[in-house]
Amino acid sequence: MARTPRTLIALILSLALTGGAAPLFAQGEGGDPASAVLVLNQERLLSQSLYGQRIQREVEAAGAVLAAENRQIEAQLTEEELALTERRSLMTPEDFRPIAEEFDTRVNGIRAAQEAKGRALQQQAEAAQQAFFETVFPILVEILRNRGASVLMDNRALLLSADGIDITEEAIALIDARLGEGGDAPLIDLDGTVQGATPTDPPTTAP
Repeated sequence: MARTPRTLIALILSLALTGGAAPLFAQGEGGDPASAVLVLNQERLLSQSLYGQRIQREVEAAGAVLAAENRQIEAQLTEEELALTERRSLMTPEDFRPIAEEFDTRVNGIRAAQEAKGRALQQQAEAAQQAFFETVFPILVEILRNRGASVLMDNRALLLSADGIDITEEAIALIDARLGEGGDAPLIDLDGTVQGATPTDPPTTAP
C-alpha cells in the first residue's frame, strides 16, 4: 500500500498551535508531570482498523484483477505475434509491413492503457488513505481533548516515550465503533464501472 499520508499529524499540530494549546508538560495529581503530548502510530491505525483493512482488501483485490487482465492480454498478444510470424513467410515485405505496424501500434496502445490503470490504482489507494485520515481526524481530536492533551505526534518522530501516551489502541477501538468498515460505497473503482460511486468521499463520523 502507499505510504501513510502525513496530513493528519500536521493538521493536529496546527490545531494545537492555534487553539490556545496548554504547556507541553503540566502538573498532574500529586505533583507528577502529565505530558500534554500524545503519540500515534499511523501505520497501525491504518492497517489494524476495520476501515483501513477494508481499504487494503479492495486495493489488493483490484490489483489481482489487473494482474490477471495483464496476463490474459499478454497471452493473447503472444498468440497473435506467433500467427504473424507464420504469415510473414507467405507474404511480400510490402504486404506484411502495414500489418506488422498495425500490430505494433495496437500493442503500444494496450500497454499504455494497462500502465494507466496501474497508475490509477495507485492514485486511488493514496486517495482512499487520505480520506481515511481526514475522516478519523475528529475522533483523534476528541481523544486529545478527553486526555487534556494539546499535541499529537507520529511515533516515528520520537526517540523515547513514556507509558500511557500512545493512543493508537484507543483510537483503533473508537474508529471501529464509530466508522466500522467505512460505509457501503466502494473505495476502489479501477475501471470506473461502479455507477454513482464516490470512492474517495469519506463517511460521516458519528458524534
